[in-house]
Amino acid sequence: MGRKQAREGTMQLLFQMETINDFSEEVLNTFLDNFTFDEMESKYINHSIYKIKENLNIIDRYIEQNLKGWSIDRLASVDLAVLRIAIYEILYRQDIPIEVSINEAIEIVKKLSNDDSFKFINGVLGGVVNSLKK
Repeated sequence: MGRKQAREGTMQLLFQMETINDFSEEVLNTFLDNFTFDEMESKYINHSIYKIKENLNIIDRYIEQNLKGWSIDRLASVDLAVLRIAIYEILYRQDIPIEVSINEAIEIVKKLSNDDSFKFINGVLGGVVNSLKK
């Protein structure tokens, strides 16, 4: 399935890691051992989890700066994971167009979160992109 499957896998893993408050390599390896991903998908998941963990403060700062009347602690775990993945791609994956990262984030939350989350995700990511252009 490719990158779409890899993004959803990354979202599921980030959701799990956040829920149990364990971002260890052991959790990553257990996840990859229990789900089927091709080599490209596994590589994307490994790289994205590593870079998100490594840059979590930076990524979360972008989220916090673009929340209107919310705190990061109040976000639904699915929405937070999706935002982290999209911002990781925007900041650290020049091989992925920004529009693709935003569209994929919206598609994931339409599928896995509540009915209005896609509007929220779109607004936050739009704010992130606008702040990067300044």
